[in-house]
Amino acid sequence: MKYNYGILRGIDVGTLTFSVSKSEGVYNIRFEGRSKGTFVRLFGQRILQIFQSSVDAEKFRILKTIKRDEQGNRIRDSEAVFDYKEKKVVFVETDPNDPLKPPRKIASTIEEETHDLVSGIYRLRQSNLEIGKVIETTVSDSGLVYKIPVKVTGKEKRKTLLGNVWCFLVEPQVFGQGRLIEREGRMIIWIADNERRIPVLSRVYTNIGRLEVKLKQIQNSRN
Repeated sequence: MKYNYGILRGIDVGTLTFSVSKSEGVYNIRFEGRSKGTFVRLFGQRILQIFQSSVDAEKFRILKTIKRDEQGNRIRDSEAVFDYKEKKVVFVETDPNDPLKPPRKIASTIEEETHDLVSGIYRLRQSNLEIGKVIETTVSDSGLVYKIPVKVTGKEKRKTLLGNVWCFLVEPQVFGQGRLIEREGRMIIWIADNERRIPVLSRVYTNIGRLEVKLKQIQNSRN
């Protein structure tokens, strides 16, 4: 994961780890983002984010999201449970540093297929990607629910860990007023146009710089 802004170009600021396993009809997806020494020295704090997503393997919709968010001394633990019979998500967030503080709770109405941030990106791999196509995805984050249009804006060949492969350029519309991130910005994900449809590169552009995430390693574990 690299950060670019002004004279701070190509600085390695962290690592992302993404893993998937399956048991008893549920995909268990784990995502971990961890800042590295350069970021800590530049900005004075350590960042750790861990998502653990449980996904219905048959209908591929999110069942539960457990999240750990550490930003310096600020720590938040949260759990979102998705009930499709009641058509609602219940989000509960607690502060481990202040166990007497009442938990923050949010409940929202959900649709038949809803995702969290991690499962939503994984779902793109299963979509029929064509240049010009717009895929609308329902995503819940922190108890709120958003409709996110995902545009397939192009295709290009890139040098990647997988070799020189053609990739779809996919742009989730997550920035803007009333959207998941209420600020100006742009996100692009490069997804390999092959059978595995692996995301090989992602860039996020904002007014505070560009963040780049690049595929560095793949490991398969089989029972």
